[in-house]
Amino acid sequence: MKLSYKPLITLLFAGALALGCGSSDIISTPVENIDSSPLKVTALTEAEKKNWGHLDLERDTIPGMAVDRAYEEIIKNKKGEKVIVAVIDSGIDIDHEDLDDVIWTNTDEIPNNGKDDDNNGYVDDIHGWNFLGDAYDEQLEYVRMIASEDTSNPRYEEAKALYESEYQTWLGRKTQYEQIAQAVKNADETLKKHLGKDSYTMEDINGITSEDQSVMQAVQIAKNVSASGSSMAEANDELKGALEQINERLNAHLNKDLKGRTTGDDINDLSDTGYGNGNVKHVKKSEAHGTHVAGIIAAERNNGLGANGVANNVEIMAIRAVPNGDEYDKDVALAIRYAVDNGAKVINGSFGKSFSPHSDWVRDAIKYASDNDVVIVHAAGNDSKDVDVEPNFPDDNVDFVEVSNTYIRVGSLTSDYGSKMVSGFSNYGKRNVDIFAPGSSVYSTTPENEYDFKGGTSMAAPAVAGVAALIRSYYPKLTAAQVKQVILDSGLPLTTKVVVGGDASNVKPFAELSSSGKIANAFNALILASKIK
Repeated sequence: MKLSYKPLITLLFAGALALGCGSSDIISTPVENIDSSPLKVTALTEAEKKNWGHLDLERDTIPGMAVDRAYEEIIKNKKGEKVIVAVIDSGIDIDHEDLDDVIWTNTDEIPNNGKDDDNNGYVDDIHGWNFLGDAYDEQLEYVRMIASEDTSNPRYEEAKALYESEYQTWLGRKTQYEQIAQAVKNADETLKKHLGKDSYTMEDINGITSEDQSVMQAVQIAKNVSASGSSMAEANDELKGALEQINERLNAHLNKDLKGRTTGDDINDLSDTGYGNGNVKHVKKSEAHGTHVAGIIAAERNNGLGANGVANNVEIMAIRAVPNGDEYDKDVALAIRYAVDNGAKVINGSFGKSFSPHSDWVRDAIKYASDNDVVIVHAAGNDSKDVDVEPNFPDDNVDFVEVSNTYIRVGSLTSDYGSKMVSGFSNYGKRNVDIFAPGSSVYSTTPENEYDFKGGTSMAAPAVAGVAALIRSYYPKLTAAQVKQVILDSGLPLTTKVVVGGDASNVKPFAELSSSGKIANAFNALILASKIK
């Protein structure tokens, strides 16, 4: 798990601290000249910001997946089959106004009778299963490894060294952000006092002249904040949120003494099952990740509410298995098997980690999904790393020998076509990442009938899962392996050179960042799917 902050924070470091503080007549998007597409020179409109991932590179010069075009020109009023998509994630707000009509219901189970009516091993699993029980905060996997004192683990010393480095890094980060937050707060109060009012504009700031050094320092901080596109009030809020995340990192994720598990099972015994409960909802409003992911896939389309999902014939099977920290291998392995056994045809996994003591359990589950004709779409991760070199779990291979032909790993794109097209946080890999899709600043559902922008490969994976669901809905005779191949083959191939890992000195041809060298395209995928007999 990697926390990333907005550009404002970087500017504040520089500013504040420096101051001392389809049919045959439809033609797919041509690929031979796609790299000559003009760069978009105007800022995205508010409508484009909320929908950019559904727009079209050819028509809009925005590297979206041409979802809207697919509906307009191919799907139209066609009727497809219902497809169950399992979302293995944090809790999901199944009562959200934009999701409540697309939630899977286990009709073989009688609600709240305390019995396993369908004999699937899970009592009252009406909309899915919650493998976490009431738990929320968790350690990172390598911290659990250290806390267990299992020195026989071959990666124990590596985990120990990483912990010591990371803990000191985050302690230092906390001190720095506290200084910045205090500087911004003091500057805000100084400006309010100097101007004699509680709210002020940049016009007010630009008009200030004073021999008082503290006032002029406050003016400079306000100008730095404004240059980032934010107000002082927004800066205060963002810094507060950043400090909450930093404290969360130190007090939960890196806390060797935390006992997050509450389900009473043996995490090292895969046969110890039946733990957890049927409450798949979020335990607190801030547990928003799963709801956001579900909305990207399947938020009810064109209902006049906040967001449109990629797929329109979907039922979301909610599986709560990802805590506020690193997921357990056992939970993930059992979650995949639960999804397969209960009818999911697509599984989305927007989670990942660098240590995995029971990676074989998860890999066996991935193979089980493949053997049972289920597509798994997995986020590539947010560490700005080459996952051909750096370990990232779960994975479908050992030393590049794959156990599945239905597993798709997805990197993240920004809305900015050109050299900055790859999200700075996104992992990549010519062999271990398959394709890229929209993942930066994606608008979707959040708990309690709200909506927000979130970024990560966590947002790119469900975009592709939505495309997989579309194909399985309108071309149900295709196998899961064919669906994967359609998605990879139909993407737009780009040879543009791009900045990788957010490092301006690290520039690579986009084609080298994934096995396909492409960006996902729903419009082309449906056309290609229609041609497979």
